[in-house]
Amino acid sequence: MTNDDLKDPFGSKQTINIGDKKVNLYRLKKLEEQGITNISRLPYSIRVLLEAVLRNVDGRVITEEDVKNLASWSPKGVLAVDIPFTPSRVLMQDFTGVPAVVDIAAIRSATQRLGGDPSTINPVIPADLVIDHSIQVDYYGTSYARNCNEKYEFHRNQERYELLHWAQNAFDNMRVVPPASGIIHQVNLEYLASVVHLKEKNGELVAYPDTLVGTDSHTTMINGLGVLGWGVGGIEAEAVMLGQPYYMPIPEVVGFKLTGELKEGVSSTDLVLTVVEMLRKHGVVGKFVEFYGPGYKALELTERAVLANMAPEYGATMGFCPVDEVTLAYMTMTGRNEEQVSLVRQYCKEQGLFLEDDAPEPEFTSTLELDISTVTPCLAGPKRPQDRIPVQDMSRAFHQTMKDVFALKSGKAPNGDDEDYSRWLGEGGYSVSEITHPHHTGITKIKCADDVVAVTHGSVVIASITSCTNTSSPALMIGAGILAKKAVEKGLKVKPFVKTSLAPGSRVVTDYLEKAELMPYLDALGFHLVGYGCLTCIGNSGPLNEAVSNKIEEKDLTVAAVLSGNRNFEGRINSQIKANYLASPMLVVAYALAGNVDIDLMNEPIACDPNGQPVYLKDIWPGKEELDEAISKAVTPEMFMEQYSNVYQGTDLWRELEAPKGLLYEWDNDSTYIQEPPFFKDFPLEVDGLADIKGARALVMVADSITTDHISPAGSIPSSYPAGQYLISKGVDEKNFNSYGSRRGNHEVMMRGTFGNVRLKNKLVGSKEGSWTIHQPDNEEMPIYDAAMKYVEEGTPLVVVAGKEYGTGSSRDWAAKGTQLLGIKAVIAESFERIHRSNLVGMGVLPLQFKEGECAECLGLTGKETFDITGIDELKPFGEVTVTARSEDGAEKTFNVDVRLNSEVEVEYYMNGGILHKFLRDKVKGE
Repeated sequence: MTNDDLKDPFGSKQTINIGDKKVNLYRLKKLEEQGITNISRLPYSIRVLLEAVLRNVDGRVITEEDVKNLASWSPKGVLAVDIPFTPSRVLMQDFTGVPAVVDIAAIRSATQRLGGDPSTINPVIPADLVIDHSIQVDYYGTSYARNCNEKYEFHRNQERYELLHWAQNAFDNMRVVPPASGIIHQVNLEYLASVVHLKEKNGELVAYPDTLVGTDSHTTMINGLGVLGWGVGGIEAEAVMLGQPYYMPIPEVVGFKLTGELKEGVSSTDLVLTVVEMLRKHGVVGKFVEFYGPGYKALELTERAVLANMAPEYGATMGFCPVDEVTLAYMTMTGRNEEQVSLVRQYCKEQGLFLEDDAPEPEFTSTLELDISTVTPCLAGPKRPQDRIPVQDMSRAFHQTMKDVFALKSGKAPNGDDEDYSRWLGEGGYSVSEITHPHHTGITKIKCADDVVAVTHGSVVIASITSCTNTSSPALMIGAGILAKKAVEKGLKVKPFVKTSLAPGSRVVTDYLEKAELMPYLDALGFHLVGYGCLTCIGNSGPLNEAVSNKIEEKDLTVAAVLSGNRNFEGRINSQIKANYLASPMLVVAYALAGNVDIDLMNEPIACDPNGQPVYLKDIWPGKEELDEAISKAVTPEMFMEQYSNVYQGTDLWRELEAPKGLLYEWDNDSTYIQEPPFFKDFPLEVDGLADIKGARALVMVADSITTDHISPAGSIPSSYPAGQYLISKGVDEKNFNSYGSRRGNHEVMMRGTFGNVRLKNKLVGSKEGSWTIHQPDNEEMPIYDAAMKYVEEGTPLVVVAGKEYGTGSSRDWAAKGTQLLGIKAVIAESFERIHRSNLVGMGVLPLQFKEGECAECLGLTGKETFDITGIDELKPFGEVTVTARSEDGAEKTFNVDVRLNSEVEVEYYMNGGILHKFLRDKVKGE
């Protein structure tokens, strides 16, 4: 068998004419002709994945057997094997991208120390890094807000930006989109994604689908354009960049059939929050979701992108939207040239990847159906994106939140009344029974003659139009502008305690808002442009007004944020805000005008006009005809072409940076932003055998739904916490702490902030919230970092004990890196979120899962035990090990747990201490 036969064992490589070019492709139909699969009945997402495996067969890493395994996909069940996926590119943002660049720079340094050639360490797979996560809402409500925020951004992040400037020149195959360009996923949707690549390889033109993995969980937004891709851990993305396939189990595919059309007054945000709720209930973790049906065909592409963006919120690996004429129309609208659009059309039709009107429906593992005409306006919150609340039920829902808050404060079970709640009702809150009373209008709640409304429970203190999810949609953004225009014309004003902001996902958005003559009205309500980037949605909301902040602290108020984002986890948006609600941009403006979430906007007036007349939401809501007319006049392909023509140049602030040069990065020991990580220092080329974990202690013991926001350092850095104390010891003023995310290139900060969320509930310290634990056996309460370092000094290994959905949320590599640096050897949980489990493996931390029906509480574990984990020397994928928990009185509980190493490759990663560790050893050894 020749080498060519090994690389194309199915004879699938064929030459066709596309335009005036001879182009090679790897035809999927060849597999059908050979009786291996029925392409027309496979989900479209599986077809794209199959093409990537078929095209990259080399007989060694990717084999003929891998193709057959995936091609055998069936709705009746899939093979329990992993397949190697080689995406065509990697996408990063700066929070996750900086540590990736730091790691690759560190691998270069280690390669030189080990006698290798550091110049060989480059991304093998093309990588784009979009700097969008570092800007913060320090200034708002003024015309100069954006300019000041960008200057402050560069002041805070100069060292990080100098590193990225260096990487742009030092590494081959890497592009950097500078700050102030837009949000990573919107830039990807509008510009970076090609849908189909046409590249020269070995002197031949080859066409193949655009596929990717990204270091941000919302990479899935690009599925709306028919591009296969999802978020992975930063560690896994680094390995892919360096040429290693991404190993994944063959996924089940859930078909989501859409019928009907959205009613007037209902937005794509309302649709996606409904879909999130449905899919969470159905259970799609680790699965693909694929949309289809007549309702799908009727959706605009930006509406599809909203659906795809929130795949992490409904728990799926991705939410795929097959290519069709809507896809091509969007490509044309966003300025892609006709040659590229024609390439996509012809290639996808040749490969059976184009959703034709008469195409048979694919087979799916399971299906759901939604008539989207039944969707109603809604929000989600107060702390999970899957908790949908119809707008008319918001007041009722908030009262339930208050009952839970007061019950928890009093030590009672949630959902019960208590004295605090009753007192609140007597001081201005009103009961649920009043809401449903036929004579209750709510007008008495509005102080028409008083411009200064006191901050109280339910007050909206942040209202932000932000996040890639919604700002990519002209309908949503222009809709918010029209609503603002009508509100201003009615004489309405935003309440003075509301921090308002507008953070579009790309510069095109402000172009079409200005052309539609809507920006002045948004400005009039305080929704001035604060910058282009991921701001409030990721916690970069900046400080609240001092008087508002003081009032919240003084009265211990449960205040609210309303944002057009995709995440609202505890402590994420702002540490002082306990109730966070996701909503469409239009509703963000509406709640800013109302000033409180304790209101039924469908039936109660938002506010009164200057003459005391009530104004209702229906009075200012944009009609479909006026919205369509504004979009058609304001949004043009030329806008996209102009804004993206010089996207890599950046602003003057970027171009004026004095970045270092050279093959190796010059590490500065005094830097508080960038430090060489310890992972590859004193690096042995040979690994020791696996050993059991003996005498471990629980550092953290937590309940269900612990997110990476709880684990990975995120948001502001408290001065009283170990990370803040470290920065103070380095001479950094508290005002210059910046955020944890901006300091991800410094392991000294990040390990001190791991499990540092102010809302973390570690069962070892009872009801106390924050980064606290009990050091055993002396029973001393101390910060988690301090306890971990004390255990390290004592030579005591550590474990985490957790409930269901451990590690849900953003794909933060530092949730795993910090875990490893604290000395944690294993995490024992009831279930894991997909990306975080992979990241733990990637850092050499063993993920273990309780047997079905078992949990820490069921087994009577208190967290004060010592833990022996045995059987590690015989690890195998999906195997078992034994845990013996020994309590203080010597009593033992022994139970088996499942090993969540899902492939032989993952076992190898674990044995080597992680993915990058294995890569470096193989590279230096020449393997």
